[in-house]
Amino acid sequence: MPDIQIGGSRYTLRNFPDKCPFCHQKTVPLMISGHKRSGTEIEVYFVCPDASCNRSFIGYMSHVTGSSSSFFWNGLTTIGVLASKKFSSTISDISPSFVDIFNQAYQAEQYNLLEICGVGYRKALEFLIKDYAIKLHPDKSDTIKSKMLAPCIKDYVNDERVKKVAHRAVWIGNDETHYVRKWQGKDLNDLKSLINLTVHWIEMDELTNNMINDMPE
Repeated sequence: MPDIQIGGSRYTLRNFPDKCPFCHQKTVPLMISGHKRSGTEIEVYFVCPDASCNRSFIGYMSHVTGSSSSFFWNGLTTIGVLASKKFSSTISDISPSFVDIFNQAYQAEQYNLLEICGVGYRKALEFLIKDYAIKLHPDKSDTIKSKMLAPCIKDYVNDERVKKVAHRAVWIGNDETHYVRKWQGKDLNDLKSLINLTVHWIEMDELTNNMINDMPE
C-alpha cells in the first residue's frame, strides 16, 4: 500500500481511483501530492498516465476507522468529462427519446445524485417500451401513449423475454419514485441491469424480425 507525505506526517492509502474521470480509461493514476482537509479527509492530486489524456484530478480519501494514519478512496473524484452510453442504431431508431433521457439520468448518477437518477432511468424505460409498442402496433398509438406502463407491457409487447425483464425493471423503477421500497435488496444497479436486458431483447427481436422479413420462405 502506498504512503503519502503531507506536511510532517505520513499516511497510508489503502487504494486509488481506478478510472480517469476525463478519458474514462481503467488505469492506475500517478500520485503527485496531497492535502489533509480534516482529521478524516485527504484530497490526493493524481495525473492520468495515458499520454493521450494526461489530465489531472483529485481523488477523495476517507479515514479508516480504528487507524490514525490509514485512508481509503471513497469512490469520489473530480468530475471530469461526463461519459455517455452508446446505443445501437436499432434502439436509437426505435426511441431517440430513450437514449436522451437515459444519458441524462446517467449524467446525474456521475454527479452522485443517486436519489434522483433512478427516477430518470425509470422515465427512460417508459419511453423505450412505449415507442417499441407503438412500432409494433402503430394503430394503437394513442392508447399506448396514455396507458399505464405495466398494462402497456402486458397488452402491447409481444416478445415474452422483453415482457419478463421489462416488468421487473418497472417494479424496481417504481421503487425509485416511492417513499417505501417494495423490493428490498434491489437497487439502482439492478434497475440498470434490467434496462440493459430489456434493450438487448428488443434488439434481438427487431433483428430477428428484420432478417425473417428480408428472407421470406
